[in-house]
Amino acid sequence: MSQRLAMTALLVNDYDEAISFFVGKLGFELREDTTLTQGKRWVVVAPPGAAAGLLLAEAVGERQRAAVGDQSGGRVFLFLETDDFTRDHLAYTEHGVRFVERPRREAYGTVAVFEDLYGNRWDLIEPVALPQL
Repeated sequence: MSQRLAMTALLVNDYDEAISFFVGKLGFELREDTTLTQGKRWVVVAPPGAAAGLLLAEAVGERQRAAVGDQSGGRVFLFLETDDFTRDHLAYTEHGVRFVERPRREAYGTVAVFEDLYGNRWDLIEPVALPQL
């Protein structure tokens, strides 16, 4: 049996402002932007070269709108791995991405928590390279 996690839906207030953040500030690719019905689109963004992406889902109704920016109850929700923490941390900072802590070194790698445009918390992490056996 073969399975993989293909996408994660992320509630957003507005498709275009979310695209602007993920593509313009984080450097993600806009993989798809298809109109489904009046007011509903299928919008997928992903880091360059990544297999999995984010489905940007515009919130509909009071319950969904209340969950925008708090899909994980304030915990780190998404984990963005990088091969160069220093490069990406600097680029994100220059693009106005808000980090809620200073970078730190842990046993598993270099990491810092940042917030997306709605306040969802992410880890930017450069994992420790494991020795080749």
